[in-house]
Amino acid sequence: MTNHPTAQPGSQALPDPARLRRHVEFLAAGPRSRRRAPAAMERAEAYVREELAAAGWLVRRRPFDARWQLGATDRHGHRALALKPRLHPRLRGANLAATLPGAGAGQVVVVGAHLDSVSGSPGADDNASGVAVVLETARLLAGAPVPPRVVLAVFDMEELGLIGARQAARELGRGSEVRGMICLESVGYFSDAPGTQRLPVGFERFFPEASAATRAGGHRGDFTLVVHRRSSAAAAGTWQRAAAAAPTALPALLLRDPRPDGPLGLLIGLAVPPANHLGRSDHAPFWNRGIPALMLTDTANFRNPHYHRPSDVPDTLDYARLASVTAATAVTAVSWSDTGPRPPAP
Repeated sequence: MTNHPTAQPGSQALPDPARLRRHVEFLAAGPRSRRRAPAAMERAEAYVREELAAAGWLVRRRPFDARWQLGATDRHGHRALALKPRLHPRLRGANLAATLPGAGAGQVVVVGAHLDSVSGSPGADDNASGVAVVLETARLLAGAPVPPRVVLAVFDMEELGLIGARQAARELGRGSEVRGMICLESVGYFSDAPGTQRLPVGFERFFPEASAATRAGGHRGDFTLVVHRRSSAAAAGTWQRAAAAAPTALPALLLRDPRPDGPLGLLIGLAVPPANHLGRSDHAPFWNRGIPALMLTDTANFRNPHYHRPSDVPDTLDYARLASVTAATAVTAVSWSDTGPRPPAP
């Protein structure tokens, strides 16, 4: 990791666990939702905008007005909300998108996380942890010798059915402007105790290698799951190596979703429920538009007993390992964005 050109950008070389905790504590002061807790959502959004701007990023607010969207409910509960479909007649929200001045033209890599939580839950892991990584990644990348072609995105209404990410994938994906996408979904909860990592029903049949690796590790929830497809396999490998080289070494379990990018992959997921679990966050709309993507996750309800509950609070997270998630994400974003030619310097 230390040999990467952006791994040591001046005094901002390493992610700071204390800063990550400060972000999570502010964001997870209570539930935040555009519909159910609008004041808290506005407070959280303002904080994110200020932090990104303070790190030197140009932040744009992208409002949207979505009609007749098939999605989910954001009422709290332990079950996956994707299993509780809802038809939303009208939803008004806003995403945030940030870029570095001087990054140049060309394809970009999107690093994103959703800001909202379900009702009744402060959402420290789901998903203040992911937003905190985005904010700390902003600080790290701002010190790069050459500004990387990276867009930092904070999505609205994920808990209502990936509504904000759908809008963002449509806007950012026009003209094949996105090289890849990294989604941070519940990335801060870890446990070294045996038996703390569970698997979805039917998972062993469809993903025997990942199941065997989990079993060999004593079903410990001590790793980050990196979900990828063939199109993003190289980026997944980069993330795994960077996480292993972080100051707090973090194991990463790579899990390849065998479905193709594009609408066909979405249809196959409807027929194979274990595979559909791999599309339960904001990377899925990018996959569905043919854009390579990764999802980084601690597996949420398959590990974290506080998932979608009032007990999902900042004290339950592991900030040293969250810093390792940040370091690997920053390295992967820059590496992925550097795979194409750069325009000449002015």
